[in-house]
Amino acid sequence: MTPQNYSLKCKDDEDTFKILIATDIHLGYLEKDAIRGNDTFVTFDEIMKQAVQNEVDFVLLGGDLFHDNKPSRKTMHCCMEVMRKYCMGDRPIVFEILSDQAVNFSHSKFPWVNYLDSNLNISIPVFSVHGNHDDPTGADGLCAIDLLSCAGLINHFGRSRSVEKLEISPVLLKKGNTRIALYGIGSIPDERLYRMFINNQVTMLRPREDEDGWFNLFVIHQNRSKHGATNYIPEQFLDDFLDLVVWGHEHECKIAPVRNEQQLFYVTQPGSSVITSLSPGEAVKKHIGLLRVKGKKMNLQKIPLQTVRQFFIQDVTLSEHPDLFSPEQPNVMLKVMAFCQEKVEEMLEEAERQRLGNSLTPEKPLIRLRVDYSGGFEAFNTMRFSQKFVDQVANPKEILHFIRHREAKDNIKEEDMDFEAILSRPTSEVLQLRVEDLVKEYFQKAEKNVQLSLLTEQGMGKAVQEFVDKEEKDAIEELIKYQLEKTQRFLRERRVEATEEKIDEEIRQFRDSKRNTAEEDEEVQEAIIRAKAHRDRSDSVRDDDLNLSDEPADIAVESDEESTSAPAIRGRGCGSRGSSRRGRGRGRGIYINHKHSQTCIKLFRLYTTRGIYNTFYSCYLLTFLLSLEMQWPFRVVQIIYYSNTGVLFGVFSLTEFSHHKRESADVCTMWVRD
Repeated sequence: MTPQNYSLKCKDDEDTFKILIATDIHLGYLEKDAIRGNDTFVTFDEIMKQAVQNEVDFVLLGGDLFHDNKPSRKTMHCCMEVMRKYCMGDRPIVFEILSDQAVNFSHSKFPWVNYLDSNLNISIPVFSVHGNHDDPTGADGLCAIDLLSCAGLINHFGRSRSVEKLEISPVLLKKGNTRIALYGIGSIPDERLYRMFINNQVTMLRPREDEDGWFNLFVIHQNRSKHGATNYIPEQFLDDFLDLVVWGHEHECKIAPVRNEQQLFYVTQPGSSVITSLSPGEAVKKHIGLLRVKGKKMNLQKIPLQTVRQFFIQDVTLSEHPDLFSPEQPNVMLKVMAFCQEKVEEMLEEAERQRLGNSLTPEKPLIRLRVDYSGGFEAFNTMRFSQKFVDQVANPKEILHFIRHREAKDNIKEEDMDFEAILSRPTSEVLQLRVEDLVKEYFQKAEKNVQLSLLTEQGMGKAVQEFVDKEEKDAIEELIKYQLEKTQRFLRERRVEATEEKIDEEIRQFRDSKRNTAEEDEEVQEAIIRAKAHRDRSDSVRDDDLNLSDEPADIAVESDEESTSAPAIRGRGCGSRGSSRRGRGRGRGIYINHKHSQTCIKLFRLYTTRGIYNTFYSCYLLTFLLSLEMQWPFRVVQIIYYSNTGVLFGVFSLTEFSHHKRESADVCTMWVRD
């Protein structure tokens, strides 16, 4: 596309496509918050209302329509209510689809676009790819968008079931003399998609007739900014025949199309329509886009969103104001508090000025003041400070964020995982933590003897992510079992000499051979399928399980204190399933020393008292505590042991615990069987 083709200045006519573009709506974000609970629903209503007012041909969504993989009934109801309100009616559809819809929507039981369904009356079609928040999961590979697709409210495209190669077939649209080839990729783990591009396993199919006569529009939902060596998708990976790329997943609004001078296409990044993190990128004014396409020319009109809650963020460094205070001054903390209060009040005044005349903007803004107190200053009580602004801001508990830049030290050999730093973060930031990133960070900082010897870090991270984000409660255990089975077969086929050194070396080579390969992804997928099947089987035998004894016959607990009896070790722990807070967690376990178990219980009580009580911290963080306290490597979740009769494999894992905020929890220990 040449630069002059970007500017389209003409009246709407029978040859002009009008497309409303939005990404990352995150319906249901903080829906239980008393102040911000309805923000996503109100803004979604505004977006769809803009589609009707501008008489668009269709709406194009770039992923993450929902914030949670399993949206609540309220979220689904509000979404369906808005879409039925604005997308159904007698207004005629004036464009046609030329491609094979059975290929474009092959995953659906209704493989055709919704406005061609004789049972539906659609006035504005909606096309969407899925994002990383609402991606397909489970053995059936379904997601929340599939529910809307089955209801006839949305056209879900860009699905891929293969983990090795990707073939993208476009949805071919025609209006008058204008033809659009609409390509899409739903969210795929960045490392996997990066590897596919590197191995030339991504193919974008072209129309058979008149390839150069189509406007090629591509929707992608991946990391655009670099988060690691392979944890993003470079723009240079995309084909150069594209005309416009709509990039989802990144929340900062950069909706004005930017030309890639190497590939010669334009990239627009609409950003999110709701503020999900108190970071500078979210403070940029939120927009959606009205795209006009005629022939090979286009024009993108920015439409500011009026219902988005205002967000102001400011950074201050205390050491840069020696004229106001210094660490040696008496009552310096009071002076710092007064200084911070003044900065917050300035942001509130600016918010009030910008809100004048706009009744749609929520009354209470989001305020964040990041205070760098390096140089000898001390942090003060943020809760007491925030009480002054309870009635003025939407996030009173998260106004202040103290940061300190650590001084560089020359003789640092190892840097451990700082759990206190994690726990001290605001709730909103804790919710934004990516489990796989924490796993990767731990092993980057850990000593060599604390590394995984059987599982790969990436595979383990993905399994834990499935456990936490998508409630696949048996994903970790099934991944370990599956990997043990494969390793056993591998060792038998190799006829390895039954010495510990030889076995360790073979296992290490077997593990390294799978790093960053499709086999690694397949193992996680197989574990998810097994976890799903295991859950279904457990439901059918639940009544029989109630008659089983809780006391295993082959359990022994060692104790360093003869006068103290060891606590009973239970083979079944408390868990969660459905609406009930009690269930069953199965797992092999450990001959755990009584003294150590009591210490771990105390440590775990410390963390539950701090209020960290969700699934991730109740299971995954406790694994770290066990490792640190008992000086075990992190292989506490996949230990291999040996005996004189040959190679025997055992697994350490953790069952689930039933506990509530600010209440202590018991550690459910388990056992290893030969």
